[in-house]
Amino acid sequence: MPHRRPGTDHHADPALFDIPEGARQVPRRVVLITGPSGSGKSSLVRRLGLPAVQLDDFYHDIDHPGLPQRYGSVDWDSPLTWNAPEAVRALEELCRHGEAELPIYDIPTSRRTGATRMAIPDAPVVLAEGIFAAELIAKLRRRDLLADALCLVRPRIQTFWMRLLRDVAESRKPLPVLLRRGLAHTRAEPALIRRWVSQGAREVSVHQAERRIHDLATRARAQG
Repeated sequence: MPHRRPGTDHHADPALFDIPEGARQVPRRVVLITGPSGSGKSSLVRRLGLPAVQLDDFYHDIDHPGLPQRYGSVDWDSPLTWNAPEAVRALEELCRHGEAELPIYDIPTSRRTGATRMAIPDAPVVLAEGIFAAELIAKLRRRDLLADALCLVRPRIQTFWMRLLRDVAESRKPLPVLLRRGLAHTRAEPALIRRWVSQGAREVSVHQAERRIHDLATRARAQG
């Protein structure tokens, strides 16, 4: 599947996953937002003010059987540490019924701490962001639940510092672990982006993503 570099303007182009005219059997659809850790996914979602699911809340607990290991500890960068079927189930319930139960996950302790009920009866678009979002593209497309899938990209050094500042501020892990993982993330970033694009995500800047999601929400409201 061809894709454009982040500097390309998608505004005038036909959408890759446009919501079809008159196809409103599903009242809402999902915009998946992936990208390297620290690329601005969460801050983008906060600015947009649309209903959003934090896909990191679907991590398995640290004592879940069979979690992959790396450097003598759990490899939380592997999709095998994450419950994709549960994430799909929750997003489908939100799209079709306007509400779903979502887990609450504590990253510093690597455990689920509870659950919350999310209700979005009037929302035309649901955002779902996380480093594993691209794992859901094919699954949501088969269910006719996908509006678009975007991969945020920006300079790697900027991503590294933003990630480190966030993780230290949130006390996610001890500082040596954060530095080691941060450097590993930076080295792996180009390959990760290629993987997500091969799964169907489109490389965009934060600005392009914001404009695209705004357009999708506006169009969906008009069609509704």
